[in-house]
Amino acid sequence: MTPLLTFYGDDFTGSTAVMEILNRAGIPTMLFMAPPDVRILDEYPHLQAIGVAGVARSKSPEWMKAHLPNILHSLAKFNAPILHYKVCSTFDSSPEIGSIGVAAEIGSALFDKDWVPLVVGAPAIRRYQAFGTLFAADGQQVYRIDRHPVMSCHPVTPASEADLGQHLAQQTQLKVKVIDLATMKAGKSDEMIDRHLEGGARIIAIDVLDEETLIEAGRVIWRDGATSKFTVGSQGVEYALVAYWKACGRLAAPSAEATLNPVDCLFAISGSCSPTTAGQIAFAESQGFQVVDFNAATAIEQIAVDAEVARIKKSCLAFIAGPRRDCRDRARSGRPRNPPHVKCIRTQRHLGTDHIRKAGKISGQTRRRNSLANCCAAYCDLRRRHLRPCSFRLAGNSPVIRCAH
Repeated sequence: MTPLLTFYGDDFTGSTAVMEILNRAGIPTMLFMAPPDVRILDEYPHLQAIGVAGVARSKSPEWMKAHLPNILHSLAKFNAPILHYKVCSTFDSSPEIGSIGVAAEIGSALFDKDWVPLVVGAPAIRRYQAFGTLFAADGQQVYRIDRHPVMSCHPVTPASEADLGQHLAQQTQLKVKVIDLATMKAGKSDEMIDRHLEGGARIIAIDVLDEETLIEAGRVIWRDGATSKFTVGSQGVEYALVAYWKACGRLAAPSAEATLNPVDCLFAISGSCSPTTAGQIAFAESQGFQVVDFNAATAIEQIAVDAEVARIKKSCLAFIAGPRRDCRDRARSGRPRNPPHVKCIRTQRHLGTDHIRKAGKISGQTRRRNSLANCCAAYCDLRRRHLRPCSFRLAGNSPVIRCAH
């Protein structure tokens, strides 16, 4: 069976967001850390979506040009109608780091497509695009992305422009146009696409504000589903496709979702210092989690980071084996907007993947040392609200590790 969709996520947690949406819609999905061979379908013939969790969001254009073509070529071999380059729903990117414009250029050139659909809005997670402008929620308030209290202060890729066309103009020479919500609601999306293509557009951003525009965005992306299309966007791409497939009867309602059963240990690793994450950690601690700070400033020196990993592992083992102990997080408030060691770590971005590996080793070793038969591990990102601690049953002596940047 030919898959419906393949995707490359420019970061790990964003990749799992795609997998979550598709699986919840009843579309069997498998996520890999490197492109799998097409023979994987011999072993798992039921798969309808295949993804690769990547790191391009933290990489330079030079890295992207050197690595992305081979990755995308490998995914293209599955001949799925859609190949999705997945970006963050807050459009984190800059000309120097995680350039979405460069990714669009690479995909467009590889697949020789006349235009690249761009979908970022996703109402289910309170992300909206209206007339080409991106909005995102924080708490009860919705902000233009360049005024968002978290994303406007991002330490590496602060949002300084909410107009996605203007944002991308700093990253690519490809002409960007918009299918606006008024045109979509008037049923004239196809006419607008034709006009934009005649005018030389190569990237067309599709507004998504509500269920109606979400379904229409899915229709515009899918078309007849007979020819492959390279698409850029957030998990809004999958939300849109699923909405359209359901609306046209291609996708039946999934069976009841599996429930989250209690586990002996929940081991959560967070790599964010955002206010949202701080609130999640505070809630977890109030419910009995033990909190251990990982000092990410040690990342710039191998001996120091190895010692820090050893300390963290020892603390986690002690928390699980012994009585409940309090552990305070002193970096949750009053944190400088751009602390000096963050600037140091920016020059050593390759350590990000190494941090993830070390975190995985800590969780694996902790589980093995304590013979935990039922342990759930999660690597959390600052905007992944569905992974917030209250999504799980919390138990005392369950450690949460946070990388304190």
